[in-house]
Amino acid sequence: MKFEVTILGSSSATPVFNRNPSAQLLNCNEKYYLIDCGEGTQQQLTKYNLKAARIDYIFISHLHGDHYFGLIGLLSSLHLNGRVKPMQIFGPKPLLEILEIQFKYSDTVLRYPIEFFPIEADQSRQIFENSDLIVKTIVLNHRIPTTGFIFQQKKRQRKLIKDKTDEVPMAYYTALKKGIDVELPNGDILRSEDYTTEADAPRCYAYCSDTLFDESYFATIKDCDTLYHEATFMHDLLDRAKETHHTTALQAGEIAKINGAKKLLIGHFSSRYKTLQMLLEEAQSVFENTELAVEGRTFHL
Repeated sequence: MKFEVTILGSSSATPVFNRNPSAQLLNCNEKYYLIDCGEGTQQQLTKYNLKAARIDYIFISHLHGDHYFGLIGLLSSLHLNGRVKPMQIFGPKPLLEILEIQFKYSDTVLRYPIEFFPIEADQSRQIFENSDLIVKTIVLNHRIPTTGFIFQQKKRQRKLIKDKTDEVPMAYYTALKKGIDVELPNGDILRSEDYTTEADAPRCYAYCSDTLFDESYFATIKDCDTLYHEATFMHDLLDRAKETHHTTALQAGEIAKINGAKKLLIGHFSSRYKTLQMLLEEAQSVFENTELAVEGRTFHL
């Protein structure tokens, strides 16, 4: 099953040096989930040949503009392009008022319904579930109420061994994939373990947008396979990071190491950095398996 994320924006505060504000597109089993929607997101989707019409779920971490200023434009374009299916949006409660005011004063009545689910940044809780994923919030420590998100795959059914099941009636496939042995009319037994293999272990992606280094959210992200964590500053600007409730690249590496992540992606880079190699090296000095979350890159999770 496909489980990957494409980076659409990795800059903090403002678009600069060919970096756009925060946005990521998660593809899970060919369903699209947009994570934050900074300015220019719909242009980035077009640039990387990702169809906005396939997005059915949008998750907004908080109400600083670099995480949602692209949302009105995206929703409006979908309306103009004839979308009729609902869009589910998860975000801070005031976001709905912002959307309603924008559409009210532009005299816009969307052709499609918005199903809005308000998020509280008081405790981690499950906010979404379908056949592929469970999504939970991560309560972060930023200047305004902010949540990250954990995208946890559901355990899949066992996989059929094609060479062995070619002559097995398809009517028995479902039971075998569920791990159930099948008794044939002649009394023979088809053992599930003989005709199937274990499914891939479910994987987990944790998205930590804007936050101080704060152990209070560590239990929520423990042992996630891939951790995206903001790394706005180099560690020599730790005081500035604390003042603005952000994290340094060194701290992001420490967080990944402490919490048993297998891979770390760092992003949300300050506009003061024209090149990013120093931030990467700083994080790697603590956690070697670190990569830069730069625009256009797709990471298999």
